[in-house]
Amino acid sequence: MDIEGFTRNKIANGSNQKVLEEILAKRIMEYKDISYESASAMAQSVTEEVNNTLKINEGNDEFLKDIIDIPKADIAMGEMGVGSRGAGDFFVHRKIAEIVASAKADSLINPTAQDDGGVVKARSNTEDIYITTAVDGIHSRLSEYPFLGGFHVARASLRDVCVMGADPVAIISDLHLADDGDVGKLFDFTAGVAAVSELIDVPIVAGSTLRVGGDMVLGDRLVSAVGSIGVSQYPPTARKRAESGDVILLTEGSGGGTITTTAIYNGFFDVVWETMDINFIKASNALIKDDLVKDIHAMTDVTNGGLRGDAHEISTTTGLGLKFYHEKIKEMVSPKVLNMLETLDIDPLGVSIDSLMLIAPKDVAKKIINSIESVGVKIAEIGTVDDTGIPRMIKSNGEEEILEPLFREAAYTKIKKLVGDTTPEDFDIMKEKVQKAAINSIAKKDKVVKYIKDN
Repeated sequence: MDIEGFTRNKIANGSNQKVLEEILAKRIMEYKDISYESASAMAQSVTEEVNNTLKINEGNDEFLKDIIDIPKADIAMGEMGVGSRGAGDFFVHRKIAEIVASAKADSLINPTAQDDGGVVKARSNTEDIYITTAVDGIHSRLSEYPFLGGFHVARASLRDVCVMGADPVAIISDLHLADDGDVGKLFDFTAGVAAVSELIDVPIVAGSTLRVGGDMVLGDRLVSAVGSIGVSQYPPTARKRAESGDVILLTEGSGGGTITTTAIYNGFFDVVWETMDINFIKASNALIKDDLVKDIHAMTDVTNGGLRGDAHEISTTTGLGLKFYHEKIKEMVSPKVLNMLETLDIDPLGVSIDSLMLIAPKDVAKKIINSIESVGVKIAEIGTVDDTGIPRMIKSNGEEEILEPLFREAAYTKIKKLVGDTTPEDFDIMKEKVQKAAINSIAKKDKVVKYIKDN
């Protein structure tokens, strides 16, 4: 429970302070084994601190007021589908990318490309070195399963480095556990990350550990992120390098955090073991070892919004068309995972199956297949790239379906099915509000930068 947010909301709505402190004290006692007197003192401290922050608006420092005033979109995260890997989420990420780009700090690949990782170029003696970085957050529903959360978020971060054609060299970890969380959760999460580190011989080199919201958030929610750093002597295999005439290859996917969550919350516990592998990284390392990265035009992991989302983003970024064959894609989903998804009526093309998708010239495809199969990972050709500008799928009956991301990724838990994935009727209005908030954020950034430079 976010007691600061709760208090701020109640004060803004004119709640009686004494009544508010009574409610807060009772809420605090639900989480902490303390006396009513202690809980009441904490509640009074919270309301006093929040009231103090509101005094900023009573002062004469207009610039400070401007800085602390959030450029609100009046659209909530859940309403917009942020984090749900669909059309709403992709739109917000493009706005974040615009804010990043407004800083005008040079990079080779940044969030505007909507790619898996970012890349900067450096010089080492006479050679160009490409440094790739990526960061991923733990799946929110794995807070109660820290080892699995750590294992899968580490894999996800490393995948994002690998698909840019880089060799992973370091892992970093950031942990936030709420005030009432057991310290053992920190160790369990770290052990999950360390398991991946040991399996692929890439060291964990740094990290941070804090409480979620400090004293202001009660409960035991774990939120965290793992970052990875990789290096390469070749330019990144970014999506924008795809060319018409290329073939599309896909490795077998058995899922990661999303499939693990689906398995646990729907009772398919044996499927959890399907996800516990490092096949993706083995496949990527094989390509580096066989010096094939330079010949590959683009690589991506089938994660955000599933293949539907990836196909749409690649097509949008490149202006090219992609043609997929449904039956060939299904053959590249682990049989146990596919059975679970079909049993639960979950679209395999709309969820993260954690396959490696490669786009390369036809004359290189056989070498890529041989390289990846040599390390025991299944791979097959599933489609082609053309100049139609449309991502589409050929079904088993020969019908053609345009691949578009849903408003949210395919619902893989009961609560997600209740929330639904249909696009809101006022989605265009929502986008306009979000766009305005992003523009206002850039304006604030510019104002602060100018102030600091001038002073």
